Amino acid sequence: MIRSENGVFPEQDPSVRTTAFPNRRDFLCRAGLSTAVVLGLGSASSATVANTATAGSAAKSRLNTIDGENDYDQQIQKGLLWLSNHQSRLGGWPDATYEVAITALSGLALICSGSTTVQGPYAAQIRLTVDFLINRARNNGLIGNPARDSRYTYGHGFSMLFLSQVLGEEEDADRRKNLRRILQHAVEFSVSAQTRSGGWGYVSAKDGNDFDEGSTTITQVQGLRGCRNAGIAVSGEAIERAKKYIYDCKNEDGGISYSSNNRGSSRPAITAAALAALYNAGDYDSKHVPEMLEYCQKNLDNVSSSQYGHWHYTYLYYSQVMYRQAPEKWEEFRGRLLQQIFSKQMPDGQWPDDQNGETYSTACNLIMAQMDFGYLPIFQR
Repeated sequence: MIRSENGVFPEQDPSVRTTAFPNRRDFLCRAGLSTAVVLGLGSASSATVANTATAGSAAKSRLNTIDGENDYDQQIQKGLLWLSNHQSRLGGWPDATYEVAITALSGLALICSGSTTVQGPYAAQIRLTVDFLINRARNNGLIGNPARDSRYTYGHGFSMLFLSQVLGEEEDADRRKNLRRILQHAVEFSVSAQTRSGGWGYVSAKDGNDFDEGSTTITQVQGLRGCRNAGIAVSGEAIERAKKYIYDCKNEDGGISYSSNNRGSSRPAITAAALAALYNAGDYDSKHVPEMLEYCQKNLDNVSSSQYGHWHYTYLYYSQVMYRQAPEKWEEFRGRLLQQIFSKQMPDGQWPDDQNGETYSTACNLIMAQMDFGYLPIFQR
C-alpha cells in the first residue's frame, strides 16, 4: 500500500490496481461507452430508453439471457425508466425517513447506466438529483435533514458517494467550485462524526453519545473514498482508524459483529459491506480479508436465501466483493445473482420491498445489475 506524504487517503498499489480517472466522463470514454449513450441528450422517455444502445460492446456481450428467454438489458431499461419516472420535481425520491439516502442511491443507479450530468438519456434526472442533494447541504457539512432523519449518516455517506462520482462532469466553473466546497465540508463533517473507536453511528459521535455500528461505518468509508477519488483531501488517519474498527469487530469465524459497543454473533450483511469497504480503502490482502471473504462465501453464496434479512443491502455490497474476485468467479456468481434479481421484477419495472420500499429495492437491484458495465470508478477492479 502507498501512503501519500500529505496524510490523505492511502492509495492502492498502482502496479496492481487500475488508475483513477480525473472525471467520470474520461473514465466512461476509456471504458468504451457506446456512441448512443455518449451522444444521447435530453430526458428519458419510453422511446429513448427502448432505443438506447447497451453501455459498451463488452458489457453488452455479457448481458446473457436466462434460459434464452429473458433479456437482461430490456429489464434493466424498464427498471431505469420506472425509477426516473418516480423522481419528484424537486429532484428527490420521496421517503418518509430516508429521503436523502434513497435519492442518492437512486442517482447512483442512473449513473451506473452510463448517463452523466450532461449526456445520456438520464442526464436531466441526474442533474435534478445533484440539485436536490446540494440543497440539503448544511452549514456544518452534513448533507441531510436531522429534523426528519434520525439516522442521517446513511444519507450523508451515500450523498458523498454520488456527488463525488459526478463532480468532474460539472461544466459550470462556479457550480463546480460550489460542489467541491460542499464535498470538502461533507468530508470534514464525516471525520468529525467518527467515534473514539473509529466507527460511525446513525448520527454523529456527538449526537449519538459515541455509539457506532457497522452498516453506517461502511457508508462513510465508501463516501470518503469516492471523495478522495474526486480529488478531495481525506484524512488518512480517519481511514486507518475505520479499518482498525472493522478489524476489532471481527469474530473468530471471520465475520463482523454489529458494533464495537455491542459485540455478538457475526452478521453476514455487515461482513460483506465491511469487506467491500476494506477493498475501497485499498486493503486487499491483510490477514483479516481472506477470513472475511471465506465467511461471506460460506454464508452468502446462496443468493436465493433470505434467512439473514436485508437482502438488498447484503447483496448490494456482496456483489461489489465478488466483482473484485477472479473473472470466472464473478461471472458464475453474477449469473445466479441476475437470475434472482430479475425473477422478482414487477411488470412495470420496479421491485417490491416490504421493509424499505420499492424505490430502495429498485435502486439497489439496478446498481447490482449494472455493476459489470464498470462505469463508476468506485466499483472498478
